[in-house]
Amino acid sequence: MVEKIAYRVSASILLLAALAIVAMLVMGLTRADAGSSSVPSTVVTENAAPEPVEQTISVTESIVADPVEIADKLPLSDKFVVKRILEINEPFVHGYYKWDDEGVPAGELVVTVDLKAESISVFRAGYEIGAAVITFGDSEKPTPTGVFPISQKSKDHVSNIYGSPMPYMLRLTNDGIAIHASDVKWGWGTRGCIGVPLEFARLLFEQATLGDRVIVTNGKMMGLGDAIL
Repeated sequence: MVEKIAYRVSASILLLAALAIVAMLVMGLTRADAGSSSVPSTVVTENAAPEPVEQTISVTESIVADPVEIADKLPLSDKFVVKRILEINEPFVHGYYKWDDEGVPAGELVVTVDLKAESISVFRAGYEIGAAVITFGDSEKPTPTGVFPISQKSKDHVSNIYGSPMPYMLRLTNDGIAIHASDVKWGWGTRGCIGVPLEFARLLFEQATLGDRVIVTNGKMMGLGDAIL
């Protein structure tokens, strides 16, 4: 009896051992199959944020600096007062101009434009040497106010926007605003430019240099002793 029980126990132990060996073999094969399969190292889900991409932004510097910024950087010594106003006894009407620089000392040229008075004045060393009635921008393209340096001179310039002649052109802005000779008549307007009589334009062109300031206002009058800012 004891021998039979021992035999059964031994048989059971052997059976369990065999089952264990089979199970180990099956697990080993499964792991081998899993190791040999191609699995990506990084799993990206639909909602995962994409990796950042480095971007290069090209920045182009402006060729011409802001005119007002240039004027603000000018030293105080370059700002002077009105020392003479031309005496004009004739009717100051469209097409009229006056120029008198006899005896005026050399010095910096400053041009002032008053849109409200429809007039332009040229000062050298603080002395007014020229004045004229102007035409200026219409409602569709008004003449801008501010301080503008003359950035280009062209005696026989033709507008690359409108194709019209602009004799003795003195450029003020990069978008086409300039002082130039024009047929100055009452009620006429321009596309933002400041139009002056032909002979006045020639005289101004001969004396103006690049960088000279043009101050455009709308109703600011100046008298003797006033600062030209």
